Amino acid sequence: MKKGKTPEPAVADVGADDILPEYDFSRARPNKYAALYQKGSLTVTLDPEVAKVFPSAADVNEALRSLAKLLQAQQRRSAKKPRHA
Repeated sequence: MKKGKTPEPAVADVGADDILPEYDFSRARPNKYAALYQKGSLTVTLDPEVAKVFPSAADVNEALRSLAKLLQAQQRRSAKKPRHA
């Protein structure tokens, strides 16, 4: 005789925003890294070869600020040049 499928246990009425009973957060801790992701900051993943050159976030920010200044200066110079028709 074949055994039939056993019926799955009934799931209690759980709303879309409710936590399912099988998830246990009783031992959960606050995220210790949350402060690193300040409002308005952006997380970027660097390629390994770039990360070797810029080992810290401060180094990356310093390089990008320098590059941004150069780009802004170049744009100002381009905008001041008269257009020849």
